[in-house]
Amino acid sequence: MTTTQPPTTTTPLLDPRVIALAHYAGRALLERVLARHGATFQQSVTLRLVAVADGPVERDHLVDSVVGALKIDAAEAHSVVGELITAELLAPQERSRVGITDAGRELYVRTSTETAPISARIYAGIPTEDLAVAGRVLTLITQRADAELAAMTG
Repeated sequence: MTTTQPPTTTTPLLDPRVIALAHYAGRALLERVLARHGATFQQSVTLRLVAVADGPVERDHLVDSVVGALKIDAAEAHSVVGELITAELLAPQERSRVGITDAGRELYVRTSTETAPISARIYAGIPTEDLAVAGRVLTLITQRADAELAAMTG
């Protein structure tokens, strides 16, 4: 008599593919929410940086932050800031600062509110200890990748 063993499933080790699949799965969900509001992923990242600031931010500092977060060049980051100003989601302030407008704040709050329950469902049931380990590992990977990128471009 032959018995069939159930297939063995192996949890994959964390590697670039696993990280990419998780990133793009989450990003796809966010982009669907953003598309309903006529916003892009890059605009969302940029708008968030201003929305969570204590007030208007230096435009050059904002561009540097967008470059660091999205790994794009400064010209592209300046373009995204310009798009947000044109859309009246950001507004030029004194000197070389930009601030979030009421419409920008409303968009940020609306998209954050829409994505919060999605994120809650995705992370539900994952033990805090596992999230802490994942956070530490991904932070270390990001630091090392940023150092590699700096070495390639510096």
